[in-house]
Amino acid sequence: MQELEPAILQKINTWLNGNYDADVKQAIQKLLDEKAYTELTDSFYKDLEFGTGGLRGTMGPGSNRVNKYTIGTATQGLANHLKKTYPNEKIKVAIAHDSRNNADLFARITAEVFSANGIHVYFFKALRPTPELSFAVRHLGCKSGVMLTASHNPKEYNGYKAYGADGGQFVSPEDTAVMSEVAAIGSIDEVKFTRVDDNIELIGEEIDQLYLDKIVELSVSPEAIKRQKDLKIVYSPIHGTGITLVPKALQMFGFENVIIVDEQATPDGNFPTVVYPNPEEKEALTLALKKAQEVDADLVLATDPDADRVGIAVKNTENEFILLNGNQTGSMLINYLLTAWQESGKLTGKEYIVKTIVTSNLIDTIAKAKNVTCYNTLTGFKYIGELMTKLEGKATFIGGGEESYGYLIGELVRDKDAVVSSAFIAEMTAYYKDKGSSLFEALIETYLEYGFYKEKLVSVTKKGKTGAEEIKAMMAQYRSTPPATLGGSKVVALKDYEYSVETDLNTNSTKPIDLPQSDVLQFVLADGSIISARPSGTEPKIKFYCSVKGTLASKAAYKETEQQLDQKIDAIMKDLGF
Repeated sequence: MQELEPAILQKINTWLNGNYDADVKQAIQKLLDEKAYTELTDSFYKDLEFGTGGLRGTMGPGSNRVNKYTIGTATQGLANHLKKTYPNEKIKVAIAHDSRNNADLFARITAEVFSANGIHVYFFKALRPTPELSFAVRHLGCKSGVMLTASHNPKEYNGYKAYGADGGQFVSPEDTAVMSEVAAIGSIDEVKFTRVDDNIELIGEEIDQLYLDKIVELSVSPEAIKRQKDLKIVYSPIHGTGITLVPKALQMFGFENVIIVDEQATPDGNFPTVVYPNPEEKEALTLALKKAQEVDADLVLATDPDADRVGIAVKNTENEFILLNGNQTGSMLINYLLTAWQESGKLTGKEYIVKTIVTSNLIDTIAKAKNVTCYNTLTGFKYIGELMTKLEGKATFIGGGEESYGYLIGELVRDKDAVVSSAFIAEMTAYYKDKGSSLFEALIETYLEYGFYKEKLVSVTKKGKTGAEEIKAMMAQYRSTPPATLGGSKVVALKDYEYSVETDLNTNSTKPIDLPQSDVLQFVLADGSIISARPSGTEPKIKFYCSVKGTLASKAAYKETEQQLDQKIDAIMKDLGF
């Protein structure tokens, strides 16, 4: 790039001449002197968008970066929204942060802006998991909360998750109202940065204890844990916030043999031992698996930096550690919870579970067999939280989750929770071990009873403007002319979430889909398999969630049947043109 576009240069000059700190201006001037036009363009060509979940982006100076000013603007917009929404009330908010670089600084700035706007801030004095922030919002009667985190993104990223009064991330129409307030701020001079000490109250261990005590009250199989208290659990927080609460939760549940992965125990925003701090990636669990082999563990747990998602590994029948995917862990958790509730005589007919539309239908099948209502929501845990709030006091939420490794047990929070999930995955492992089984064997038993469901996420990248047009054309083609067969099985129904209609392709009859609109298509096959097509909202990708179903004739046929289902997924993707 030879020069900067006039609009970008104008925005740069606004920062150079405006009410910004000297070190920020120096950093921008240095880039100008070095003619680093590509970096400057990326930093200033737009404003970092405050989306439905808040902010997320790379850190650095500029309007399209996460920094003091974009964080301040987001907070001022949120404060303006809260003051308009609750005009005659004392407004309280809670703020927490994870282990990311600058997360503590951004949390402090967030607190200062709220305090300057006359809002009372409950400020966690040290890093804490995202679910504890959700718990604090609910417990302390806050109107909002903010978590400074970029979840499992690389170390260069940071982010800002905004929560509503129910402890869940904002949903429609409030999310749009907050976004409008943030977008309406025209100048950094509108942001109140001057801290008011009297409006900031430090919190910490007392909330930890309340939260942990209430998690322990949810336990369904305490007797099994007593008998299996020596269960060997290897745990890694992957340099994140999980270290503050997950070991304590396991200990309070009654587990006495928790082995921490020392190399990953210290919170560190550089995540020095992994490429990505993401428990979905096998690479992130390398050290945990090594430790598990050394000590011959029963279970491996690893949580992401803000401890809202958990990955697990268990031993298979050959005594090798294998990673379970999010669908498998979610299905096992639901099966365990419903079975344990049933055995305890706790099922009254008023209980329910929730999953997203792209999460394994094995969960629906298990719930149906146990006569428990299973709701399906759009992708994103905020929709699960929204439904929980709607049903609060009318029905009892047992548990739920989504295929991307996020689960929740009980009604303490309104977001995915790796603290409570880790405790219950350990309890589930103890429950099955107490019956002479392993988690892996229990998974095979589940497939024998309910059908063998196998899932795979296939992402197809289409870059640039032409890529975006290709994806749009692809979705239009699928809508107008859905495939007749996929992987050798007839397509019997098309669910179109953009137009909220399900079409029976045999009779051409339609029925409405009672969910918010979303650009998702689902092909339902005669054999029970479901393929979901969903353009990514954040990346130049179209994602295919393939869930195929077969029959497992016997334990011995596990590997062969799994191979057949993998081949079926490959055949489906080939029929879709990939």
